[in-house]
Amino acid sequence: MQILKIDPRALKENPDRMRQSKSSQQADALMLATIKAVGIVQPPVVAPEADGGNGYIIDAGHRRVRLAIAAGLEEIEILVADAANDNGAMRSMVENSVREALNPVDQWRGIERLVALGWTEEAIAVALALPVRQIRKLRLLANVLPAMLEQMALGDMPNEQQLRVIAAAGQVDQKEVWKAHKPKKGDTAPWWQVANALTKKRMYAKDASFGDDLAQAYGIEWVEDLFAPADQDGRYTTNVEGFLGAQHEWMTSNLPKKGGIVEVNSWGQPELPKKASQVYGKPSKSDHAAMYLDRDGKVQTVHYRMPETAKPKGTAGDGLAEPGEDAGAMAPSKARPDVTQKGHDMIGDYRTDALHDALGRAPIEDDMLMALMVLAFAGQNVRVDSGADGTFYGGKRFSRHAVGLFDEHGKLVFDRDTLRVAVRSVLIDVLSCRRGMSNSGMVARIAGEAIGADEFLPNMGSEDFLLCLSRQALETSCTEASVQPRQKVRETRAALVEHFACEHFVHPSGRFAPPVDELLDWIRSGAATDVIGAGSQGDEGNDAGDPGEEHEARIDGDADQDDLHDTDVEAGDGHDQNFDQRAAA
Repeated sequence: MQILKIDPRALKENPDRMRQSKSSQQADALMLATIKAVGIVQPPVVAPEADGGNGYIIDAGHRRVRLAIAAGLEEIEILVADAANDNGAMRSMVENSVREALNPVDQWRGIERLVALGWTEEAIAVALALPVRQIRKLRLLANVLPAMLEQMALGDMPNEQQLRVIAAAGQVDQKEVWKAHKPKKGDTAPWWQVANALTKKRMYAKDASFGDDLAQAYGIEWVEDLFAPADQDGRYTTNVEGFLGAQHEWMTSNLPKKGGIVEVNSWGQPELPKKASQVYGKPSKSDHAAMYLDRDGKVQTVHYRMPETAKPKGTAGDGLAEPGEDAGAMAPSKARPDVTQKGHDMIGDYRTDALHDALGRAPIEDDMLMALMVLAFAGQNVRVDSGADGTFYGGKRFSRHAVGLFDEHGKLVFDRDTLRVAVRSVLIDVLSCRRGMSNSGMVARIAGEAIGADEFLPNMGSEDFLLCLSRQALETSCTEASVQPRQKVRETRAALVEHFACEHFVHPSGRFAPPVDELLDWIRSGAATDVIGAGSQGDEGNDAGDPGEEHEARIDGDADQDDLHDTDVEAGDGHDQNFDQRAAA
């Protein structure tokens, strides 16, 4: 290297310079004043011009040279470096990075120049002391719209998740979205809106049951997700239709014996045949298999059992009717239930809203809150499927209630009021009376009765709810409300709607208190399971059901498969051997 003095106007700019983002006017004004006062302190680094030229190309110091010219200097010192194999690309990048951190856009431009000159990503990572994954992430900017790059070069960068979504979208889509969300001059870009507008559902290769042959047949091209954990298959496709089609074809070709493909309901659960009961333990040879695609597009299989075929009317055990036996008496007509299935669905919604309202506003003692927390974990929805909005949440969802118990140093510090709020919030998320996977079962009704949630139930004297009651149930309500039943059902219903417009009506089936016999059966069932679990670890079929919910299913005349849950019960301590004595007491 050597130091020379030269007219700054004779120096040539490097078109492949690392730092291409413009500096601020304030920074330029400060450097210009410094140059006028003391000159250039650190000489720019230049290299001899290649291809037979006799001039010098600036490697580092474009801004200093530009401002020296603006200051009117006729001569400045330069540091002439030896020519490098990569035309000084790495030297320029390192010098710029050390002097002042490059923004990601300039850093990406430098990386792309080095790659074009033959540098590998691994070699660049070693030279710049950066992880290889960081190099690959920066190279995603090659897929970003130039107009967005200009905004990012100003220091307004999206986060990594947003950048991944933007880079995965096509240029045409990016252009349309950017046109709608481009910020005004001086404002930051709403990157979350940009990313949300460009978001496409991804189907991952790790969830695919089909192989490369079907992937090719359905036009599926896998894209590597550079943000996925290194030890996982991060390939994905946005060809959702092709992915699901390949999964369906695979299921069709791999159906088990006594198997079929079924649809899913709004909760993402399989729609089993009418009167079928799902098998949660080990299936038998006579059971059927149902294959379906869950919300992630993964192939799932459940087993179910159909009821035994009823014997023909007029037959006894040996196939002949007994003398004098009335064959019609063997199959009595099925009476309409007091409340239809839709009515029970409405009651589930009413109870859940009232329970959550009570948990948020009703006065509850601390010992009762502790009891409710224990009770909540005995619910059927032990996954937990939240009844707050019908969505499945894991532990991460409930962590939002826990963060308020920590101070700024990460220590578990809280007062009683904070703890009470956190407990109530958790109970609201967990306890649910809605029919389906989110149903907590008997425990939600017990909790509702304990905190007086009946007072928060809405007026059920509406046309919609009364339509779900049978004639007998309507006439019973008339007797309780001192309303004269009419000859026609619709007239009786209209009279009740008019009467309850001024009164608050809650149908007995909608109250929280469960029937005493069902409650005791539920407690006995849990106690018996606890004893069995303590005596034989690992046995199957010890799941505690919910007699109350089974009773409702029988009333509906058609058991709802979503109300059957598989609750794993831990082995207990055998403390309930004297349950009958305690229950009697």
